[in-house]
Amino acid sequence: MNKRVAVISAILESPLACQSDFNNIVSEYKDIVRGRMGIPFEKEGISVVSITVLGTLDEINGLTGRLGSIEHVTVKTAISKKEAICL
Repeated sequence: MNKRVAVISAILESPLACQSDFNNIVSEYKDIVRGRMGIPFEKEGISVVSITVLGTLDEINGLTGRLGSIEHVTVKTAISKKEAICL
């Protein structure tokens, strides 16, 4: 199984409107999520979330695509070129 490490960065431009959908989708991919950091910018009315994952390209792209389809969410993903060795 070819797996890669990736970092998914997301900006929630209206957190109250979209964080429930965002969290539900991330929880569906809990098997590939290795870490998550969220930083609220209360004055600005946005939140920034960084999710580190280890998964196949299909899993990573699936998560990225689903998160990016949420209204008020902007997503970018950086995927390692090197495949991870998974035993």
